[in-house]
Amino acid sequence: MTSAPLPNEPDLARFAGVKAWVFDLDNTLYPRHTNLFAQVDVRIRDYVQRLLSLPADEAQLLQRDYYRRYGTTLRGLMLEHRIAPDDFLEYVHDIDHSAVAPDPQLAAAITRLPGKRYILTNGSRAHAEKVMERLGLQPDFEDIFDIVRADLVPKPHADTYDRFLAENGIAPGEAAMFEDLARNLEVPKTLGMATVLVVPRGTEPILAEAWETEGREGAHIDFITDHLGDFLTSIVDGLAARTTG
Repeated sequence: MTSAPLPNEPDLARFAGVKAWVFDLDNTLYPRHTNLFAQVDVRIRDYVQRLLSLPADEAQLLQRDYYRRYGTTLRGLMLEHRIAPDDFLEYVHDIDHSAVAPDPQLAAAITRLPGKRYILTNGSRAHAEKVMERLGLQPDFEDIFDIVRADLVPKPHADTYDRFLAENGIAPGEAAMFEDLARNLEVPKTLGMATVLVVPRGTEPILAEAWETEGREGAHIDFITDHLGDFLTSIVDGLAARTTG
């Protein structure tokens, strides 16, 4: 692994040839402590509870089990209970996005990245657009590849990455992937992408399932950072200095 979980100077040699910058959305482009996804989590639990007539605690256990085993709770509900996805996606993303604050540093750094920028998310496009608008990022992205575009097959399934790369004409060796879940970087690393794991700040309690933090020491992680804005700023400043130096 190339870096420690602190804002750091990345190895620019790994990013010099990157032409496609691929970002996960939730808990990656905005920090986990924003707790936006916690709202989604509650609505997923409520949906499972209503659908299967379960007590809240049992619904939450089933929700987490499906998330761990299938990549999304939606995928588990589709495979095991044959639900239609549209109502689920609309319901669980009907949240208050005002918790996401504008991030001028992040927006400026992303705008300066050489090449094209993409979102690859297990969420819906509508949810992604609202988050990006709050952050001030919307004009800067070439494509939002959401769970519907992935034919409802979530990361970390290899087919989803293959479909995303093919539809956008991206060469994996010229791409970098930014994610908050280590397991979602295994396929990108195998394909030849640079991989960056975004983790909570060292002073924050990690309110996550144990499996969500697994794999952070794996060889498929090239870099770790706890501040995406600082990390990207280091990249664009360094690449600019290389060009002018």
